[in-house]
Amino acid sequence: MAQQGVLLDQDQFCCSVCLDLLKEPVTIPCGHSYCRICIEGCWDQDVLKGVYSCPQCRETFTPRPNLRKNNMLADVVEKLKETGLQAAPPPALCYAGPGDVACDFCTGTRKQKALMSCLACLASYCETHLQSHYESPALKKHKLVKATAQLQEKICSHHDKLLEVYCRTDQQCICYLCTMDEHKGHDTVSAAAERTEKQRQLGMSQQKVQQRFQEREKELKELQQAVESFKSSAQAAVEDSDQIFTELIRSIERRSSEVKELIRAQEKAQVSQAEGLLEQLKQEIAELRKRSTELEQLSHTEDHIHFLQRSAQAAVEDSDQIFTELIRSIERRSSEVKELIRAQEKAQVSQAEGLLEQLKQEIAELRKRSTELEQLSHTEDHIHFLQVTKLSCYM
Repeated sequence: MAQQGVLLDQDQFCCSVCLDLLKEPVTIPCGHSYCRICIEGCWDQDVLKGVYSCPQCRETFTPRPNLRKNNMLADVVEKLKETGLQAAPPPALCYAGPGDVACDFCTGTRKQKALMSCLACLASYCETHLQSHYESPALKKHKLVKATAQLQEKICSHHDKLLEVYCRTDQQCICYLCTMDEHKGHDTVSAAAERTEKQRQLGMSQQKVQQRFQEREKELKELQQAVESFKSSAQAAVEDSDQIFTELIRSIERRSSEVKELIRAQEKAQVSQAEGLLEQLKQEIAELRKRSTELEQLSHTEDHIHFLQRSAQAAVEDSDQIFTELIRSIERRSSEVKELIRAQEKAQVSQAEGLLEQLKQEIAELRKRSTELEQLSHTEDHIHFLQVTKLSCYM
């Protein structure tokens, strides 16, 4: 029971803005106490209105109250610290990791992951420290966006004010003081209005990217089909060439066989005729041997038959050589035709593959751009949206 009482007292000495034990506690005119840095941060945002409010109620003050340290609260807080007691930690802590935005109001070596960033406070808050922006009437008016580490980019470097106006003349985000200074007389609109217009242009760009993506996908499929068709046609041409030259070689071989048979038939007829003449000559020589010495030489007519047989063999050999050379010439021509077909196929396939690779790279780039456009179209931060679209090539 005693422990519960201590915890209850401890809660009463916590700042409603940062939810930690009071640090250099100060009490404002309405009686509520805050850390000095927390209440000064809230009132720094109210300076333009000239009216300062309490984060816990609707009471306002004019002029800005002087903040004095509450020594009694400071002593109580120091005693609580000496007992080793701290503010009760919120349940289900989610600590910030690499790439996360850490809460600006968490203490200790490990800070919780921020959920939202306040463009008015220029700070990021975890779920616990964000509650004051939902509960305090003054803080409810602040603009909250998804936690971002680039809060300083939302502040005008000249006037240290929030960027909430867009200058169409110079195409840049400015603060409201810039409209009365170097951007006076320029075409200016609110950042939200320019966001709406750029969102419309972004949507049109997305449609164009998607349409181009679909066209490239269609071209890719058609080119792939053309490559496959060409490969099939080239293969068919090679097969047809093989068949044509094979049939031509077979025809030549048949013609060679026919010529050989004709030569052999002519040889046989001539030899038969010569043998008949030889027999007749032998009979005449036998009868005239005694009458003339010249008839003696005629008895060697066997040389004429041998001559005729050698001539026929030479003709056959010449025929073989001629047809062999013709076949070799045809085979060489067939090889040259095949090589020409293959070379044309290789060149056209290489060209088509180059186009395929180019289309694939362009499709990948279109996918990347489409994803970036889709992500950009859903950002809640108008200033970030306008700054990115100015630097990008999407418009």
